[in-house]
Amino acid sequence: MTSPDWPQKPAILDRRSEARSRLFHVESLDLRFSNGEERTFERLTGSDSGAVMIVAMPDPEHVLLIREYAAGFEEYVLTLPKGLVDPGEDIISAGNRELMEECGFGARRIEPLVELSLAPNYMRHRMQVLLATNLYPKRLPGDEPEPLIVETHALEELPALLAREDFHEARAIAALYIARERLRSEAEGGELW
Repeated sequence: MTSPDWPQKPAILDRRSEARSRLFHVESLDLRFSNGEERTFERLTGSDSGAVMIVAMPDPEHVLLIREYAAGFEEYVLTLPKGLVDPGEDIISAGNRELMEECGFGARRIEPLVELSLAPNYMRHRMQVLLATNLYPKRLPGDEPEPLIVETHALEELPALLAREDFHEARAIAALYIARERLRSEAEGGELW
């Protein structure tokens, strides 16, 4: 989306790979802006297949959260199930697979809610947030190094979750508020369940 009032996008003069690991690719971009200024930006490129985060509702009032080790913080955190979309997989199938791997449930209904980004000035990473309802027990083996702890929390108690020291991932917080608002509006207009 562009607006006539927005400046022209900068020209990419050069693109270089600076570092690569199993998970990350650091890229430098030499840019020339419409006013003639030139700068070098570094960014982490994301997976071309994308990623999903699932708001899984076992009933109309509760959501499933997982407790997993977060190496960035060197501690266990509470968050939503999530993962990469495998090549050739669509976001709905990826969301259902991740839900089965991480929570031990499948969903009969999965719908896209929103696409979120994380630090867009430094990362090319987009995550599709999905709402999963009508859950049924189903476990698939995953790639986690240890079993994840699955917890059930009331969706209406988001302020209490925010007060916890172990629940702070911005994407999960945004996803829960967006899901809660969607569910409220659908409850006014008809039955989701």
